[in-house]
Amino acid sequence: MSKANQNALLWSLLGLGAVVAARTVVSRRRTMSFRDKTVIITGGSRGLGLVMARAFAAEGARVAICARDAAELRRAETDLRQYTPTVLAIPCDVTNPTAVREFVDEVEQVFGPVDVLVNNAGIILVSPYGNTTETDFREAMETNFWGAYYMTNAVLPSLRKNNGGEKRIVNIGSVGGKMAVPHMAPYSASKFALVGYSEGLRSELMKEGIYVTTICPGLIRTGSPRHALIEGQHDKEYAWFKIADSLPLLTVSAENCARQVLEACRTGRAERIVSLPAQLITTIHGLLPGFTADVLSFVNRLLPAPGPDGAGRLMGYESETSTSRSIAARLTDEAAVDNNE
Repeated sequence: MSKANQNALLWSLLGLGAVVAARTVVSRRRTMSFRDKTVIITGGSRGLGLVMARAFAAEGARVAICARDAAELRRAETDLRQYTPTVLAIPCDVTNPTAVREFVDEVEQVFGPVDVLVNNAGIILVSPYGNTTETDFREAMETNFWGAYYMTNAVLPSLRKNNGGEKRIVNIGSVGGKMAVPHMAPYSASKFALVGYSEGLRSELMKEGIYVTTICPGLIRTGSPRHALIEGQHDKEYAWFKIADSLPLLTVSAENCARQVLEACRTGRAERIVSLPAQLITTIHGLLPGFTADVLSFVNRLLPAPGPDGAGRLMGYESETSTSRSIAARLTDEAAVDNNE
């Protein structure tokens, strides 16, 4: 190697080292303690939302959760009181801006200004495009994007009551918001919108001490397939989705994901892609989008064909068969029991 090339390599390594060191210093300065902080988690009654609520509660936070199902919320509140007595569980439909404002007002009245907002509420539709409708896309956008928008706008005045400390917004996107997934077009479209919104928010709110973190999980074992919306050939669609959500090498546990969310939130990171497979596939997609599109086109050929017109929509738990109850889906069934699904 010539002396010029050696010098270039040396300066490159020094530059990389300086970047890593600077990032470490900044992360340490931004590190936030969750003790005695007020944390709102939407969709906190089950699945990943509930697991994150447990993790925040275990660190001494005052936790407020919301969801649409009052019975689920009661069970979740009982669960969370094992970790902290400062829990609020309030029914709220995040697609209703009036209900969202009332929920935030009640949290402030009881706990004071909000320090952390986690926009986690979402719906999942599994269906070939041939069986989807305009309503499917609108419903996905209403919950997955507009729900986060309404909640963010309702909470921002509270977050701006800074009291000398940094505040956080965490938006739970998806690897499907980085790369469209076959048979999940409405979901992917809504998560793409959320990721773009989240990134735009970060650049504008950071000057106010409000750090916005975008979380893009891959497949997480939360037990959530039971509450997915299924269209097309219901039994086949549900079976592939539930089994994929259970595979140990492609998925991570909800607890693992929650730990990564809290650490990204704690240090104010811009983005966290959860799970090694998700990191690999999004990196490849960023470099070779045509290649991944071709691969996903091949994957699509392996998935069920569209179902008959008028077959309608079922919940995941209404689409169970011997295949979806097999040992291949055992981890999802166990997570569903653990996480109020």
